[in-house]
Amino acid sequence: MRYIKDLKSAEGTEITLKGWVANKRTGKGLVFIILRDGSGICQCVVTENTIDQDQFNQADKLTLESSVEITGMVVKDDRQEGGYEIQVSNIHVYQVAEEYPIAKKAHGIEFLMDNRHLWLRSRRQWAIMKIRNSIIFAIHEFFQQEGFVQMDAPIFTGNACEGTTNLFETEFYDMPAYLSQSGQLYGEAMAMAMGKIYTFGPTFRAEKSKTRRHLSEFWMIEPEMAFYDLDQNMDLIESFLKFVVGKVLTQCELELAVIERDTTVLKNIVQTFPRIPYADAVKMIKGELDVNGKNSIITLEEDLAKVSARIDEINAEIVDRETKIATPGLKKGEVNFHVTKVASLREELKDCEENQKNIPQWLQSALNFKDGEDFGGSDETVLTRLFDTPIMVYDWPHEVKAFYLKRSNDSRYAKGVDVLAPEGYGEIVGGGERETDKDLLISKIKEHDLPMESFEWYLDLRRYGSVPHAGFGLGLERLVAWVCKLPHVRESIPFPRMYGRLLP
Repeated sequence: MRYIKDLKSAEGTEITLKGWVANKRTGKGLVFIILRDGSGICQCVVTENTIDQDQFNQADKLTLESSVEITGMVVKDDRQEGGYEIQVSNIHVYQVAEEYPIAKKAHGIEFLMDNRHLWLRSRRQWAIMKIRNSIIFAIHEFFQQEGFVQMDAPIFTGNACEGTTNLFETEFYDMPAYLSQSGQLYGEAMAMAMGKIYTFGPTFRAEKSKTRRHLSEFWMIEPEMAFYDLDQNMDLIESFLKFVVGKVLTQCELELAVIERDTTVLKNIVQTFPRIPYADAVKMIKGELDVNGKNSIITLEEDLAKVSARIDEINAEIVDRETKIATPGLKKGEVNFHVTKVASLREELKDCEENQKNIPQWLQSALNFKDGEDFGGSDETVLTRLFDTPIMVYDWPHEVKAFYLKRSNDSRYAKGVDVLAPEGYGEIVGGGERETDKDLLISKIKEHDLPMESFEWYLDLRRYGSVPHAGFGLGLERLVAWVCKLPHVRESIPFPRMYGRLLP
């Protein structure tokens, strides 16, 4: 058995492929099957005069997502994706599929989410999952070559890491327990044993939020390093993101093309990431500090004008194409072309109208932002709009950051860092240097009203061989969403779990 990805090495030979019918069209004495097998797609040509009549009839009756085994000659054809096609000599049908619910037309997002188990088979979702896989592999590759040890944090925990308001509570043998918000506290313990470690596992946040950035179950990568300070931590984060995105650019050219990702911004990953103190970031958001001649308020006003103009253009084009569709005598191919284009324009129109609604809110939020507050999604969007690379915002007001972060020399601030992705994607990494003073940690645990007994083991890390150390957490799905430029993080994971969504 061979795979579509291997066709180049099989040119001029007869091979057997097994897969599913992604598309089919017919001509006189011909059936063109677009076959997918998980490794790629290819065109398989069934010709009536080169295959027995019974098999030709079977091929002609195939429906979308029917499962088949196809044998044939691999022939080079530069017009086809991948540059090859199969001249079919034999076909075996495993099953003729029932009418497939996901048709070649636009569907509402709730319909697609209800049919996520089938939507995953689509060309776009296939490409996104392939990119996700490459990102995961690159993450492991980076840390392993840097001398890190992968270790695992528990999913059941008896304490909160990021606060108590968004915990999923459960029961663990008659004791209250929680699903892990983060493996970071355990990562600190493991780093004191191994020096440099990383965890990679599922985490859970019970946030009743339906924004495009939120999931209730997601995967986190959390390295922790003994004898690291904040600057070394930021150096590592930058090297890490450059490595991972670089791997995607070299290994996923086809997949990025399938999802029509403009890779210009991704290629900017080679540039040095700007490192911005929180205080300066606030001034940038409020329009009080320009970035390379760009002002946040003016940029937003220009964006609003462009979006409004584009909405007018789209509406005019939709009217024009619908007029052509209604023209008597228009060929079927031309009608289908215009219908497909109108559907695409309507999708773009939705995005533009959403931006037309959001930008005035972002403007108001930016102008009214109060120094000392945490950044919301709109604030991150406004700030990252000024840059074409990821940026690092560091030295945050300690009140808005986790209890375990070390205070800066200016005690008003904590040695935390958030990495914000460009194009409005916002935070993808959060981390910082950890507090080593046991007494300060105790006061912060009390300040956050956390149960002291649940953190005694954590305080032991400061009693026995405490050292400066730092780490960070990367949300895998947020990174996938930015790399693929997805409109919603739900497309970045095979089966999303989010507020209001538990099935399929």
